[in-house]
Amino acid sequence: MDILLNVLEDKKIKEEITISGSKSESNRLLILQNIFSEISIKNLSDSDDSVHLQHALSTNEEIVNIGHAGTAMRFLTSYFAVKQGREVVLTGSERMQNRPIEILVNALRDLGAEISYEAKEGYPPIRIKGREVTKDKVQINGNVSSQYISSLLLIASNLQNGLEIELLGKITSIPYINMTLSLLNQLGIKTSFEGNFIKVSPTKSINKQTIVVESDWSSASYFYSIIALAEIGSEIKLSAYKKESLQGDSCLAEIYQHFGVETIFGAHTILLKKVKKSNKDTLEIDLKNAPDIAQTIAVTCFAEGISCNLTGLHTLKIKETDRLEALKEELTNLGANISITDESLHLENSSEINKNISIKTYNDHRMAMAFAPLALKVPIKILKAEVVTKSYQKFWVDMKQLGIKIDEL
Repeated sequence: MDILLNVLEDKKIKEEITISGSKSESNRLLILQNIFSEISIKNLSDSDDSVHLQHALSTNEEIVNIGHAGTAMRFLTSYFAVKQGREVVLTGSERMQNRPIEILVNALRDLGAEISYEAKEGYPPIRIKGREVTKDKVQINGNVSSQYISSLLLIASNLQNGLEIELLGKITSIPYINMTLSLLNQLGIKTSFEGNFIKVSPTKSINKQTIVVESDWSSASYFYSIIALAEIGSEIKLSAYKKESLQGDSCLAEIYQHFGVETIFGAHTILLKKVKKSNKDTLEIDLKNAPDIAQTIAVTCFAEGISCNLTGLHTLKIKETDRLEALKEELTNLGANISITDESLHLENSSEINKNISIKTYNDHRMAMAFAPLALKVPIKILKAEVVTKSYQKFWVDMKQLGIKIDEL
């Protein structure tokens, strides 16, 4: 489905939106719920990724296909590795079969897991023969995707002797590691994270409990962008959120002050309010702890004519697409002067935006959603717009609620 977003006529916005539960929290809890039946989950994410993960956890089929769901691929690799008596072939889309899994597989093999590659060495599909794992120490690089580390942490309490992980070198994406540890602590599982060592104690059972998933901060980023581009006085109330969030992307509240957006925390809501014009100084920020919001920030800067230097983006090259290359391609088409390295993006301020440009989405939900706020500036086409369902089922419905006119092409 290709769509045309028409320029929002009334750029003074006042709306309330409810956003589905965090995909990151939901997917962690789904794995833990299958280890500990005492857990009930409310406000679960309705994203494609979470749906794929739920199906994978409930099926008895040998071949488990998780489509584009990278989080599911990584979390399930560890989950099935310690599922005694279960043998599966874990596979996914063509893009998934070109996203590396070797670092995680090697760590699990070091612990005693039995995993082999069905095709290309280092990449899915992988054959996993579940078995008891008794080793309790493993090393893994600290600058890899935090999902590898979280994948090990999620099964750690289920191992006979628990698990100690030594993170080698510099550690990135710490908020996502801390999210996993916080959820384990919430369940009553003992953990520690000191220096480069993480320890998780073995746990046989937990108290019966219900966990309410906080709404997704990554999804909130697109509304921050919209308010940044809207008229002063515009506001959007989002639920359900909390000030003391486990999600690294909650740094949006601080970052978007640069664009004149104030965040007011309520009991279970955040009110985004445009209070002044954007600061035209160059935005320089290290996003190593929140790389998923890089696309949104880059597009906001371009739309507002602000230069930016974004660093800490090395993990973006192995996402649904090479997000750095995709951003360079699409922003250049819109008239931007942009350059990238393997871990950074540099954008020069520009005064004009090319109109009626078609944005390719590269099978990447965040490409579609990050560029949508440009409808406050120019008409814009989004190709294969249905890709948003990977993380945000109601995205285009919510865009219409804000007053953006959407026509199918």
